[in-house]
Amino acid sequence: MKTYFQHKLSNLISINKIVTIHYFEFDKNFQAIGESHDFWEMVYAEKESLLCSADGRQIVLKQGELLFHKPNEFHTLAANGKNAPNVFIISFVCKSESMKFFENKKISLSPHLVKFIYPILEEGRKTFDIPYSDPNLKKMKLLPKPTLGGEQLIKNYLEIFLINLLRDQTETAQGNTIFLPWKELSTKPIDDVTAVLKENIYSSLTIDEICAKTNYSKAYLFRVFKVKTGKTIMAYFTELKINQAKQLLRENELSVSEISDKLAFNTPDYFTKTFKRVTGTTPLAYKKRSTSL
Repeated sequence: MKTYFQHKLSNLISINKIVTIHYFEFDKNFQAIGESHDFWEMVYAEKESLLCSADGRQIVLKQGELLFHKPNEFHTLAANGKNAPNVFIISFVCKSESMKFFENKKISLSPHLVKFIYPILEEGRKTFDIPYSDPNLKKMKLLPKPTLGGEQLIKNYLEIFLINLLRDQTETAQGNTIFLPWKELSTKPIDDVTAVLKENIYSSLTIDEICAKTNYSKAYLFRVFKVKTGKTIMAYFTELKINQAKQLLRENELSVSEISDKLAFNTPDYFTKTFKRVTGTTPLAYKKRSTSL
């Protein structure tokens, strides 16, 4: 009879508890009351920059950057007064020795790491009742029927993200020579299309124009884009416009009619209907809700 050795697996990073999961769409004048707590907090500036502090240090967190607040560190968060930011914040308990690496760290996320953040948010929304943009949330309540295994996936996704981030910050680039070229090749059509859409967010585009600008055939783009994103190109373009509209509404400089015109919607009424279809609320209701935080 063969004897097998059972290898006990070590844990580089192990998340003990999740405290809060937030996705905020703040207005340009938002300012949070400072706080400290005995657990970690991770702040990601998804869109626009933030003004942060940590134990008296003033920090500008630019779009695409991630900031760690270690346990018991007094910290604050505010918009910059010019642009309305989108922010992802997750707080958690972790006793792993490896977390010391992230103390006082501000990190610009590589594109291949950003994709690890959104599954945490997605599982959080399917597992917990997370109120819209509530900065005072102290306890997340489980949904009446949470998704199967959601809590475990939140833990696993966060651990995977932190381990990959630790690798990215400490290992040499040679370790990624196989992975990165494959990723770049596999997503290039998507990157090309989304770049064109973002460059033309304030104008109208047809599929033929997108194909001409990217040098891909219509049939190929339809197939690849839907497989990779789960959306059609024009549906994705509409969502980009609505997300930009949300930011403009929070910045409170333009009327609904002016935003509709700026984003090249045919009429303000069509803009309002599209906005409600995508977000579940009207532009005016969204603006009122966001500026009341």
